[in-house]
Amino acid sequence: MIEKLAIVWPEIILFATTCVVMLTGQWPVCAVRRMTPWLAAVGLIAAIGAAMASPPSDGLYPDLVPYAKSLVGIMGLMILPLLAGTVDRELEAGVARGERFEPLRSNGAEFYAFFLFSLTGLMLVASSDTLIWLFLALELTSLPTYMMVTLSSRSTRAHEAGVKYFFLGALGAAIFLYGFTLLYGATGSVNIPTIAAHFAEHGLGPIGLAGVLISLIGLFFKIAAVPMHFYTPDVYQGAASPVSAMLAFVPKMAGFMAIFMIVGSAGWGPDGTGLPVPVEALLWVVAAMTMTVGNVLALLQSSVKRMMAYSSIAHSGYMLVGVIAGPGGDGASFWRNGLAAVLFYLLCYGVMNLGVFAVLASLERKGQEADDIDDIRGLVRTHPPLGWSMVICCLALLGFPPLLGFIGKVGLITSGITSGHLALVIILAINSAIAALYYLRLVAAVYLEPASDTGFRPSRYGSRQVAALVSAGGVLVLLLMSNRLITAADDASRYAPVAPETAPYAEAGANN
Repeated sequence: MIEKLAIVWPEIILFATTCVVMLTGQWPVCAVRRMTPWLAAVGLIAAIGAAMASPPSDGLYPDLVPYAKSLVGIMGLMILPLLAGTVDRELEAGVARGERFEPLRSNGAEFYAFFLFSLTGLMLVASSDTLIWLFLALELTSLPTYMMVTLSSRSTRAHEAGVKYFFLGALGAAIFLYGFTLLYGATGSVNIPTIAAHFAEHGLGPIGLAGVLISLIGLFFKIAAVPMHFYTPDVYQGAASPVSAMLAFVPKMAGFMAIFMIVGSAGWGPDGTGLPVPVEALLWVVAAMTMTVGNVLALLQSSVKRMMAYSSIAHSGYMLVGVIAGPGGDGASFWRNGLAAVLFYLLCYGVMNLGVFAVLASLERKGQEADDIDDIRGLVRTHPPLGWSMVICCLALLGFPPLLGFIGKVGLITSGITSGHLALVIILAINSAIAALYYLRLVAAVYLEPASDTGFRPSRYGSRQVAALVSAGGVLVLLLMSNRLITAADDASRYAPVAPETAPYAEAGANN
């Protein structure tokens, strides 16, 4: 177990940072409390450095750790400025007027601690090589987000969203945990490479197949895929925009990395071997339904946050096309490697999506954030930095060439075509055309239509506007770095299961 320390230094750094943040966030001195987000940023930067220096892991994807953990740290840094002012507004305003600080009424320490705990869990998902580790990491990723949704606003809508998210999340966890127990029952081990080796030699069998299918159904909740998507619009709209931005990336990335490990153990091989027919059929149907349901329902929304929630569902469907395409076999280029395409698209989606929520969080009226399309009409004229950020990010999410989202979507399409799933790629293309209707609707509202005086003004928390500009800038800057990022994603996706003859199934099961 001691050798695991070499790959979990980023998580150790974030845990230590969380402990410090829990103290500074409750400190009686205002200047110390204000240092809390800066200390969180220092911890994230240190974790990124440790992630880049991480050695290969012993899991199915040895080089996944540096890429995935660096991506988590970078997205955490981009989300962090958005969190300013989400909690303790009235409390801090009272302190500024000379009132006494009351720690029992403060939520700042817990809020930032939950944020860092969730990122720590996401990094641990990338390090997972056993089902027990994977389950605990997924729960550490998810449990803090339930509290963040509830704490993010004092409205009853946020409390309702938090309760709904918690109970449906518990249902999803129970389902994939049951699937994990069936995988253990079928192989006698909780070690994921050992499970992969067992299935490669002996086949899935009825219990193993049931374990894989049930695990996937539970994990569909994490990525908001049909039929486990119903919570998404209510939670996104009920939570404050900064928390919605986090929910659009963190659980989704955790879910896809877990799906990689489950389907990777079920049949992929370095020679390009595909998935068992029942597993592929489940993923195929879910991908097609997720793309279609997400995009069609997004057309019906007037709330931007609900629209982006359904957009998030649709993007999960796009990425499932890459999961179905698989790693592409030894020597396959990025354009034939579905897993590399998904890893690259997660980066693209995280940066693009963040900008939309950052713009909404940057517009306020009497403490309420913008949400309706009417709230952002004519934004390019009234507040050009925010308006152009919205335009750039929406066009990138659409996949408008030559922006970042276009490159990411091309990777998914080419991997789907080369793996023989032409019908699914056609469904993806049709859904991209449907998505253009609501993304261009947002662009038209911001850029073409006259401003409507709804009373929304830029937030006094300038860091939120900085986050919007950084996101829009990231869409453009990362485009220039796309070749290096594509290479990094390709390296991180390489599949390396344990050879059957070197995997002691019974011993592994006893030792794990």
